[in-house]
Amino acid sequence: MLTVDFSRFPLAAGDRVLDLGCGAGRHAFECYRRGAQVVAVDRNGEEIREVAKWFAAMKEAGEAPAGATATAMEGDALALPFPDDSFDVVIISEVMEHIHDDKGVLAEMVRVLKPGGRIAITVPRYGPEKICWALSDAYHEVEGGHIRIYKADELLGKMKAAGLKPYGTHHAHGLHSPYWWLKCAFGVDNDKALPVKAYHKLLVWDIMKKPLATRLAEQALNPLIGKSFVAYATKPHLPVSAAAQ
Repeated sequence: MLTVDFSRFPLAAGDRVLDLGCGAGRHAFECYRRGAQVVAVDRNGEEIREVAKWFAAMKEAGEAPAGATATAMEGDALALPFPDDSFDVVIISEVMEHIHDDKGVLAEMVRVLKPGGRIAITVPRYGPEKICWALSDAYHEVEGGHIRIYKADELLGKMKAAGLKPYGTHHAHGLHSPYWWLKCAFGVDNDKALPVKAYHKLLVWDIMKKPLATRLAEQALNPLIGKSFVAYATKPHLPVSAAAQ
């Protein structure tokens, strides 16, 4: 289940990609399949080890084209172990809402992104997330949980202040907001509640089968209750006069 829409976020074979806070690796795997040179970074060592196993399995199965590479490593989003201008593409999906120093993370991403490079940032959308917080304290008051809810203009403003030039936005996962509302209403750890179980089965069926009916339904729901807000931006090239200084 991808949050970044690669039809709006072009990726060329050979692009060097950083998936920051990669989690289980869903975007890193897609970039690898598209022929990129992927570096997946997360602070969770257990998840990184799993991502590395999946990269190896994908290579063994021939799922990635010749020339594609994939590395998984532990790392700190506020102190990335890469030189300036290292990556053509940076993705950070559903991560910034967890980090106190989001301006610091943005600065690090801009530092390692090449001039002219592209960045995709996704965060929980303000409205659906507000409902989750109202229904359940346990949803966000956990170690490593969500510490803020972004309004779209706030996130875009922080991106611009960091030196990025946003060029597009959209919402994603409209079918998933009701699931999380149910989870919050019945208890975030209560997976046995009948409405939660039933809706989860629907989502799994949708992800596996991708039927036209639910694809159309999600397209209609995304602008209204899409669970995620997605923003795309570029790192501008310095003017010739500034670069020469």
